Amino acid sequence: QGQLVESGGGSVQAGDSLRLSCVASAQAFTRYAMGWFRRAPGKDYEFVASINWNGESKRYADAVKGRFTISRDNARNTVYLQMNNLKPEDTAVYECGARGDGPSWLPTDYPYWGRGTQVTVLS
Repeated sequence: QGQLVESGGGSVQAGDSLRLSCVASAQAFTRYAMGWFRRAPGKDYEFVASINWNGESKRYADAVKGRFTISRDNARNTVYLQMNNLKPEDTAVYECGARGDGPSWLPTDYPYWGRGTQVTVLS
């Protein structure tokens, strides 16, 4: 079974940008849909963005539309989340998930998860 490892989080000022990466250890993940989710303290998982296996289908939560961009490089087994114009309400642990079927906005549809990377946006 493969692993997912997120990186790229950090502490930034409002208005700054970050790019998160999710690297999959197994080649099979190149055929998987991937999703980014986030969880703020005391809150449930929140869908952020998803992408199908070849990158042609993308979906975003309303809260991040126009500011975040999801992409993937299957040659590098990596999915990215470019986050621009960050806001304090974007503060959360960001996790990537993988599933063998099409993309989904439901975290329970993803059987494979990374451990997450912390994003803190200061006002």
